[in-house]
Amino acid sequence: MIYIVDYGMGNLGSVQNMLKHIGIPSQIVDDPCVLEKANKILLPGVGSFDQAMKHIQQKGFLRILNQKALTEKIPVLGICLGMQLLTNGSEEGILPGLGWIDAKTIRFPINNGLKVPHMGWNIVHTSFPNLLTKKLPEESRFYFVHSYYVKVVNEENSILKTDYGVRFDAAIQKNNIYGVQFHPEKSHKFGMQILKNFAEI
Repeated sequence: MIYIVDYGMGNLGSVQNMLKHIGIPSQIVDDPCVLEKANKILLPGVGSFDQAMKHIQQKGFLRILNQKALTEKIPVLGICLGMQLLTNGSEEGILPGLGWIDAKTIRFPINNGLKVPHMGWNIVHTSFPNLLTKKLPEESRFYFVHSYYVKVVNEENSILKTDYGVRFDAAIQKNNIYGVQFHPEKSHKFGMQILKNFAEI
């Protein structure tokens, strides 16, 4: 069972629909107490960084998320903004992130001739073999929608890379914590494989 955290800022329905489509049971959770029994958590997110962190704190999710990720070390997957929340912070706001992975979230430069937000399909390259990316080819295609990108401090935490004016981390990992900048629920067969892999971790 994958527990999808509803802190008020996620495209929860499309994520759950894709999980159902590939036969993976899931539950949308808006009560932090329900996460006490979780053994796998998905942290989605659409919107602004500071607002997301405020919602996580105000809805009482911060303590249980830290407990599950850092103490119990269950698998956690952040998607899009959910991945950016795993970092130390974002240029989009002033609040600290969860800080589970040593990384920063940076705004795309506006002088590279490319439109921001980065929206659409992009080729992604494997950095390091990983449980989350098994059975993916060295090059695969995923769907992105974002104005900020993640850059890890330690390259060993980068598992997928892509380019959009700058080279950035499309997926990151540290121990039991995973993040993907793209939307696997909108990325057809490659996205399905990512979600299947996460369910098997």
